[in-house]
Amino acid sequence: MDEQIASRRCVISLSELSINPFGDFRNQCKTLLFETLREVFPNVDFPPLTLDIPPIPQFGELSSSICFELAKKIQMSPLNIAEQLEEKANDKIPSFPLIASVEAEKPGYINFYADLPELASLTFRSVKTLDFEYGYVKAKEPEKIIVEHTSANPIHPIHIGYARNSVLGDSLARILKAHGHKVFRHYYIDDVGRQSAIIAYGYRLLRKPRPEGKPDHYIGAIYSITSCMLEIHRLKKAVTEARRNLEKAENLQMLQRELDDWVAVAAELEEKFPKLFNKILDEFSSVENPELEVNRILREYERGEEKTKDLIKELSQICLDGFKQTFARCGITIDSWDWESTFVWNGDVNRCLEVLRKTPFVFEKAGVLELDAEAVAESFELKEAFGVRKDQEIPSLTLIRADGTSLYTTRDIAYSIWKFRRADRVINVIGMEQKLAQLQLKLALCALGCIEEAKRLIHFAYNLVRLPGRRMSGRRGRYVTFDELIDEAVARAYDEVSKRSPSLDENLKRRISEIVGIGAVKYALVETDPLKPVIFTWDKVLNFERNSAPYIQYSHARACSILRKTSITEPADFKLLKEEIERDLILMISRFPEIFIDAAENLKPYLIADYANSLADKFNTFYASLPVLKAEPPELSAARLMLVDAVRITIRNTLNLIGIEAPERM
Repeated sequence: MDEQIASRRCVISLSELSINPFGDFRNQCKTLLFETLREVFPNVDFPPLTLDIPPIPQFGELSSSICFELAKKIQMSPLNIAEQLEEKANDKIPSFPLIASVEAEKPGYINFYADLPELASLTFRSVKTLDFEYGYVKAKEPEKIIVEHTSANPIHPIHIGYARNSVLGDSLARILKAHGHKVFRHYYIDDVGRQSAIIAYGYRLLRKPRPEGKPDHYIGAIYSITSCMLEIHRLKKAVTEARRNLEKAENLQMLQRELDDWVAVAAELEEKFPKLFNKILDEFSSVENPELEVNRILREYERGEEKTKDLIKELSQICLDGFKQTFARCGITIDSWDWESTFVWNGDVNRCLEVLRKTPFVFEKAGVLELDAEAVAESFELKEAFGVRKDQEIPSLTLIRADGTSLYTTRDIAYSIWKFRRADRVINVIGMEQKLAQLQLKLALCALGCIEEAKRLIHFAYNLVRLPGRRMSGRRGRYVTFDELIDEAVARAYDEVSKRSPSLDENLKRRISEIVGIGAVKYALVETDPLKPVIFTWDKVLNFERNSAPYIQYSHARACSILRKTSITEPADFKLLKEEIERDLILMISRFPEIFIDAAENLKPYLIADYANSLADKFNTFYASLPVLKAEPPELSAARLMLVDAVRITIRNTLNLIGIEAPERM
């Protein structure tokens, strides 16, 4: 399709291109304002020039408030200053082809108006020629960046909460790569810890069965059932002890309620996985102390005992194979799968601990090794740098438990140092509930002398995903998986595509439905500011009429449909694009590179999603109100076709940044 459309090119000159058309207009305005200020007020120092987009179009495309600041210095009214600048600036305009006029506006603003035909010409030529690269302005100083995302424990399928992590991480990686950085996508496999020991215990009880169905779902079922039975076993003992010991009797009611809850969970799990549940139950009932077995597995794995290593590596790999299937379907890639256990077994964790022990920041309390995070922050004056209030006390970080096993954050210290040997900047996409742990990690790095690295370690935090009416818990087996979400989205998209295009070939319908369904889920997880929760409802996610991936994809398909219908080669006259909606589209497309720079430099992928939706809104208004193929004269039709093509390319490029395909038909 792109090749077909590319061959139907309107006849225009391609002598000048811009990677940032609106940026060029902005620079011309700044230069003109600077030269005018120097000429009108040669002996006055003025602050750095900034230009803002006015709140309403009648005030132009850019505006400066410099006159208000100058008024304080030279004792003249802002409006008087603005009027003097207006007169001189307009004399210089012939040297600035993208500027149509400069106007003073009460009470003292300087407004700049774009030469829209010139801006349209520059923008459309640039979009057409740069094509897949349009908008992707390169960083002045490219870096090597590691984006670590998802990193879900290999104990159950990726659920909807982790799905947001995956989609945000993938979008960040795509945006940063398009910005010219060398980006590496890493997945940290948390195979050390109690959860891995629990799943290993259940898997061993079943004598290491071959997975039935999707492997990560099978492992998830084993984990939920085993975890549930361990909780019931623990609570039964606690209830019995409370009944015997009058001092603990006050806890009896609470323990009984908790036990009843887990018994209800067991009934749910038996109903969902009857065969698997009863197999584990049969094996479990013959073990006197299952908790002891789990703890033994935990210690053996951390020590690197071969049998236990093989057991946990085997079942972790089974689960990861399921993750890889999900990622492949969604177009999410991982460059490096990093095993947490590696840093325990190769001695990196112990080496970090040895160095930390020699600092004044580590102390032992009741057999537990702690890092005094507050002392580190105070000693190196780091609170402001890490966004911590001066009066906020940072809790200490537990490095080693009393039983000698390490904690997740302790192991993450060694992993972070390893990552910084490979990258200039590290971005950890991790839930906002880990804010304290990520701060303590940075402070641990500072205690080791890695202060600059800690400042280049970014915690990209995100909030929860909520499905109204659903409460989720991985341990209880109550979760909505990424796979289930995609399956339902694709099924719903198929119904909508069939309704809208009943004559489409069945295979094409299925293919479009897959693209639309996956795109709908991904857009819903990325379009909200990551610090706000996502409220996931199907009415919104698959709304073909507004603010959704299907709506934006449909707009792209509509542009492709228009372009398929013609092979016009008339010269375009951009002076004929006089309608307000045409002006809006020219400006929006020319501004895309600036939106992209903001999203890349400030790590805001939701800006791309918001921009794509706004562009689709403008285009659909244009489509509904103005003819394209039948527009007269032919030079106007050619100009509008160029506009449609620029919309098509820009929408496609925005969607690509957030990992969503732009179908040509829907």
